[in-house]
Amino acid sequence: MTNAKQNYNFQKIVTVTGVALFLVKMGAWYLTNSVAILTDALESTVNVASAFIGLYSLFVSAKPKDRDHPYGHGKVEFVSAAIEGTLISGAGLLIIFEAIKNLGNPHPVARLDYGIMLISATAIINYLVGAVAVKTGRKNNSLALVASGKHLQSDTYSTIGIIIGLILLFMTGMAWLDSAVALLFAFLIVYTGYRIIRDSLRGIMDEADQELLKNMVSLLQANRGENWVDLHNLRIIKYGATLHLDCHLTVPWYLNVHEAHQEIERLNKLVNENFGGSIELFVHTDACCDFSCAICDKESCTVRQLAFNKQVEWSVENISSNHKHHAT
Repeated sequence: MTNAKQNYNFQKIVTVTGVALFLVKMGAWYLTNSVAILTDALESTVNVASAFIGLYSLFVSAKPKDRDHPYGHGKVEFVSAAIEGTLISGAGLLIIFEAIKNLGNPHPVARLDYGIMLISATAIINYLVGAVAVKTGRKNNSLALVASGKHLQSDTYSTIGIIIGLILLFMTGMAWLDSAVALLFAFLIVYTGYRIIRDSLRGIMDEADQELLKNMVSLLQANRGENWVDLHNLRIIKYGATLHLDCHLTVPWYLNVHEAHQEIERLNKLVNENFGGSIELFVHTDACCDFSCAICDKESCTVRQLAFNKQVEWSVENISSNHKHHAT
């Protein structure tokens, strides 16, 4: 099963969970008349809407490449995440408004023990599903699934705050706590939405993922082949669950086309085995020049022009440039 298909199937679970937990929270609000539980239920309406948006985006991103979309449909995940982040922030602002309004005129509440039990159950389920969604999304490079998971986790944090407030309200009878705790965690919800929007815009703008680049360069440096004289102009672009990597690989000038292609295949195998098989490589081979001898430690080379000086250790800084390396 492909990563895109795994993401889509797991998003189905997220969607069903969101609908079920929303119904539970509405039942808890009906029993208690608590504004804190109502705001939690209001956020869950966003969970449901976001889950369906994420489900659609993953359905689209799982489609194969076609004539109009030669790189696939993965970019839709960034748009989906931006919409979801906006909805999350909007829900947080709505909760802030409702909490402030109720702070000066608290509603009477009832059956808090039942409400606490129901809301606690939703918090546990939300967090577990959200954690798995984030883990799966990061593993498969799916921003839409990560956004859905973070949304569920942010809902859990706000729910925990509501539970604390309800327990204190149950023990003390201070009605203003119902709104005060909801207000506190609403700011956390707004911040979570902001972070998702920020990450989605980075993806839309093809901003370099420095952590991903660092891991890729470390892998290549630790497993560099004898004929990999130099590597430069390395770039990675995310399209949903697929990573597109292009680079320039310098090989000995005397290799024929078939031998140079074998080096590319070794590079391709190395990367795909370590990054989940969702990598598309576009590698341009360069022939080594006389000055390359100083950084090439190939012992069997019979046409060496300069003595080996030292190998240039690849790093994110020097491997992403468009210049061939020289010994210094």
